[in-house]
Amino acid sequence: MFSNRLLSVLQLTRMALAFTAMADGWCSLLLLTRQQVGQGPVTLEQVGPTTLLLMGGVSVGLYGFGMSLNDLIDRRRDAAIAAHRPLPSGRISPGSAQLLCMLLLGLAIVCGAVYSQRAPIGWLSLVLVIFTSMLIVFYDLAGKYLVAPGLITLGLVRFFHSVIAAPQMPVLWHPLLLLDHVAIVSMVAYAWEQKRPAISRRQVWLVIGGLVLLNAMVISLVLWRRLDYMPARAVLRLEPGLIFPIMAVMGYVLLAQFIRLRSPTSRDAGQRLMFFGLLWLIVYDAAFAAGYVSLAWAAVIAMLLPIAYLSVMVMRWWSTIVSLSQRPAFKRAE
Repeated sequence: MFSNRLLSVLQLTRMALAFTAMADGWCSLLLLTRQQVGQGPVTLEQVGPTTLLLMGGVSVGLYGFGMSLNDLIDRRRDAAIAAHRPLPSGRISPGSAQLLCMLLLGLAIVCGAVYSQRAPIGWLSLVLVIFTSMLIVFYDLAGKYLVAPGLITLGLVRFFHSVIAAPQMPVLWHPLLLLDHVAIVSMVAYAWEQKRPAISRRQVWLVIGGLVLLNAMVISLVLWRRLDYMPARAVLRLEPGLIFPIMAVMGYVLLAQFIRLRSPTSRDAGQRLMFFGLLWLIVYDAAFAAGYVSLAWAAVIAMLLPIAYLSVMVMRWWSTIVSLSQRPAFKRAE
């Protein structure tokens, strides 16, 4: 019984993929620490074990909050098309799911508040935690039904989550790449899976145009704030280390092509593209750490990739074992 309940909680919150959000937060924290210490190695003492734990708490809280809220809102629809999920199957009651959802949000807010007290920029990190949670609520309630605005919102959730640890955006390409990757991969996966409402050509251009506008706004804002005391090259951090993220982007493009060619159906290709697209966020984080911090810290973040992948596989195996151990249910013939 305990095993079944624990599995249901992990499935409801999609906790195996929370490592992708954790990697985003840790990478931003490392980039900020590198900016603060200047040259030389970035040590664990300089980053702070407590600070890493706090950012991990923010990431786990926000990710689990968003996933559980989504299932709470969709529980009636899931009862018709995905009855095996924790809520429609009855393995978790709506009341328990609501409590878990609020606890996870509380975890993110508390960790964000404590981190803000330790951060040099003050309470802005806590404000970003609250704003990110509001974006999550908007997406779960309405954004996912609006197609183009919803896809852009998904990217913005990743963007603002990644800047919670470093509102100063020491390397602005990091949150921008997460924004673009999540929005574009979600759009392509949406089309390949043939979801409803169907995405039109106009909505595709709305997503692309929205991303171009958002990128231009962020770059312009950073330049406007820093050009008075820094040259443009230093503001934009156009350094040799940027080659690692560029290589990571090229690697995912090749992976996406491989997935499309090897998948038996378009729907299967879309599901695989989204799954590996989420895991690839860790690759981006490790690439930025390698280019701007150190190879040692890049290896630390990269270790989250096999952990996340193995966690997903273990949960699938665990779900199979639990389902086999249950007493079969029979429906009376009509």
